Amino acid sequence: MLLVLYLIAITAEAMTAALAAGRRDMDWVGVSIIACVTALGGGTLRDVVLGHYPVTWVLHPEYLWITAGAAILTALVAPVMRRLRSIFLMLDALGLVVFTVIGCQVALGMDLPITVVLISGMITGCAGGMLRDILCNDIPLLLRKEMYASVSVVTGALFLSAQHLGLDLNLSMIGAMAIGFAFRMLALRFNWQMPKFVYRDEWR
Repeated sequence: MLLVLYLIAITAEAMTAALAAGRRDMDWVGVSIIACVTALGGGTLRDVVLGHYPVTWVLHPEYLWITAGAAILTALVAPVMRRLRSIFLMLDALGLVVFTVIGCQVALGMDLPITVVLISGMITGCAGGMLRDILCNDIPLLLRKEMYASVSVVTGALFLSAQHLGLDLNLSMIGAMAIGFAFRMLALRFNWQMPKFVYRDEWR
C-alpha cells in the first residue's frame, strides 16, 4: 500500500512541479528536471545526509521515467489543469504525509535518535518542494507562513508515538498519515497560518 501511495505522490508532485516550471517559461528538459527534483529531491537529500545508499532513484531508476513522463503529460494537457486544482492540493497533502512517514522509516531502520528521525521525515516531505521553489526563483513554501513543515513534523511525531506504544506498523502509518492529511486540508480550508516574524527597523 505504501508503495502505491508513494507512486501516486511522486506523480502528483511531478505534475505540480511541471506547472511551476511552465510559469517560468522553461523548455521541456527544464520541466522534466524540475519535476524529478521536486518528486525525488527530498528522498535524495535525506539519503545523502544520512549516508543511506544507494539513493532511491539509483536503486529504482524507473522513478525518473515516471516523474519525467508525468511532467511531459502535464505540459501537454496544461490548459485543463486549472480545473483540477483542488485535486492537486489533496494529492500534494497526500505526498507530504507519505514522504514524511517513509523518511521516518528510513531513519528508524538506521537506529538513529528520535530527533534525527523527525528531521529525516521533514526533509523527505518538504525538501523537494523547497528545491523546486528555489530553482523557480520563488520563496520556498517551507519558509512561508503556511502550515507545511509543521504538518510534516506532526505526522512524523504521531507515527513515532504509535510505534513507541507498540501499535501495528500498518496501523501506525495509516493513522499518522490520515491525521496529517486532515491537518493539512483543514489548514488550507480555514487558512491556518504559522506566526510571522516581521521586523522593519534599519540597522546602521
